[in-house]
Amino acid sequence: MTDLINEERITQRVDHRSTADLVKLASEQISHLVRDELRLAQLELTRKGKQAGIGAGMLGGAGVMALYGGGALVATVVLLLAMVLPAWLSALIVAVLLFAMAGVLAMIGRSRVKRATPPVPERTVSSLKEDIGTVTEAVKERGYR
Repeated sequence: MTDLINEERITQRVDHRSTADLVKLASEQISHLVRDELRLAQLELTRKGKQAGIGAGMLGGAGVMALYGGGALVATVVLLLAMVLPAWLSALIVAVLLFAMAGVLAMIGRSRVKRATPPVPERTVSSLKEDIGTVTEAVKERGYR
């Protein structure tokens, strides 16, 4: 019951305003709404950009690890061909560990990059559509009174 009374009071206050006042109020509200939506989009894109940067860094780290693994593997082949003690076995173990680390970094980096794409501010777009729907409904309701 209280909600109905409050809604009626608000309706009465709005109904007694001039068209110029209502247009001024609407433009102020739209301006505020657009600024808030732009701020939300900026925050969302910043967060996604950070995610993509971290993922790209991890992919770069994976590349470096793979390069070191390749170097260790080459050293293993050289030591194996030279047949100098079982030193080749230790070099092979190091190469396998480096490749394993590269694989883990690559998988983590790839998932981070996937999570950051597409760089569309999805929540902002959804919120903006909802705002447009609300304004459209309010205009329709106002026209039928």
